[in-house]
Amino acid sequence: MDFAETDEQRMLRSAVASMAGKYGHEYIWAKAKAGEKTTELWAEAGKAGFLGVAVPEEYGGGGGGMVDLAIVTEEIAAAGCPLLLIVVSPAIAASVIATSGTQDQRERWLPGIADGTVKISFAITEPDAGSNSHNITTSARPDPDGGWRLTGHKYYISGVDESDATLVVARMQDSKGTLRPAMFMVPTDSPGYTYQPIEMAFVAAERQFSVFFDDVHLPDEALIGGEEAGLKALFAGLNPERITVAAQSNGLGRYALEKGAAYARDRSVWGKPIGAHQAVAHPLAKAHIEVELARLATTRAAWLYDQNDPAAGEAANVAKYAAAEAAINAVDASVQAHGGNGMSAEYGIGPLIGSVRTTRIAPVSREMILNFVAQHTLGLPKSY
Repeated sequence: MDFAETDEQRMLRSAVASMAGKYGHEYIWAKAKAGEKTTELWAEAGKAGFLGVAVPEEYGGGGGGMVDLAIVTEEIAAAGCPLLLIVVSPAIAASVIATSGTQDQRERWLPGIADGTVKISFAITEPDAGSNSHNITTSARPDPDGGWRLTGHKYYISGVDESDATLVVARMQDSKGTLRPAMFMVPTDSPGYTYQPIEMAFVAAERQFSVFFDDVHLPDEALIGGEEAGLKALFAGLNPERITVAAQSNGLGRYALEKGAAYARDRSVWGKPIGAHQAVAHPLAKAHIEVELARLATTRAAWLYDQNDPAAGEAANVAKYAAAEAAINAVDASVQAHGGNGMSAEYGIGPLIGSVRTTRIAPVSREMILNFVAQHTLGLPKSY
């Protein structure tokens, strides 16, 4: 197991950093305040092939793996302009379709995801289900005239207003009337598909939505992977989701620490830089160590995923946990080093507080990760 990056991966990291550096925090902040989308950054990342690095070459991608997509996600975030939909469209949707989709589904969706001309959102969470996906009530029943009829309600779905379709986790009613897990690709302009924004406590370029499916008719080919795909299709997307969220958290942690350290070097009080005081320096140094450990955990998780190793599930959860905690501590240390300026939008740190705090909750909460590790790694009794 060698975690040293290849020459190609180092070139990828450098190229992504260079591209994202042209945009930066000011770009994201201006877009978020204006209620606009990150269209230019997304389009450039797609045209350069960055969004499709993990998509198979035969469908227009780079033919790489999750290690490569984690590099892309981290470097864009490290420039201060994270793209949340990378976690959703290239990570979740592309992984699900590439591993579980039919040949026709791969040919239809993957090229657009790879070049950024198609965006896919992902809908699993429901108001009364939360972390318990077994309680999902959104369901699809066979239509006597062909296809499926989708009914249900999803909650906290990212980027629906800029998506071409939504990958929906539902319960499928098979020919015997039994409800089974299934995934459907639902175009956002489908009759009966409606959504409304959820007002959030922090400003972000990507918005959150409640989504409603009122007897939406779907063709047979909307069912991803056919009737037998079920949980296999779902699990194909969950580990990439956790890995790329971890990578984005690592990038935001790096960004915050770079800003905090620079401020601590330049800001002088009582005749010397504030970074000379251990009360300022030590929290930044501690946060740096935590971010580096989280980056290592993320690389390990991505590498295991690319090797199809069963240990990738635990590793992805560990990476997501570690990266969320590290990013929160990094932003907090940077805000504290900035003093009052840390809460100013001008310095680019305060607006990150809500973003990194959210990663402790989503896409899976810290508590559910601890439950997973306690039960599956430590062999402790199930607690929920």
